[in-house]
Amino acid sequence: MIEGPYLLLAVVGSLVTGLMAGVFCAFSVLVMRGFAALPPAQGVAAMKAINSSATTPAFMVLFLGAAVLCAVIAVVTFVLWPDDGAVHLLLGSALYLCGAFGVTVVANVPRNEELAGLEPGTPEALAYWPVYLRQWTRWNHVRAVASAASAVVYVLALV
Repeated sequence: MIEGPYLLLAVVGSLVTGLMAGVFCAFSVLVMRGFAALPPAQGVAAMKAINSSATTPAFMVLFLGAAVLCAVIAVVTFVLWPDDGAVHLLLGSALYLCGAFGVTVVANVPRNEELAGLEPGTPEALAYWPVYLRQWTRWNHVRAVASAASAVVYVLALV
């Protein structure tokens, strides 16, 4: 079993990545389905409002804080290489950093930026909305699974 600072890092890592998994999962199974049920112009307006609120400190501290913590865990583990749990700690970090943070940067944010440039109710927004819903939600599923897997792997580092 891991000890010392690795124990604390793995516990906190599992908590924050698990919390992010819950956020992403709730979006996929509740929020996006609700937006899809709205008339397209209302769905576009609602998603634009959500995207604006996602850049507030409350969410950014959690989302970026999880990424920073995972990076710290990876660096400390790689440099010091503990006797137990090193592979789990590195894998847990990689899952979140690539599968949640990385996917956000390369897949979800560009779609959000494209949606932000459209006015609800315009032909362009109405045409893009079903594509956005499908693609954004698909990538959000990836973020949810990667975050959950990260949390599980961090927990496995504890045993």
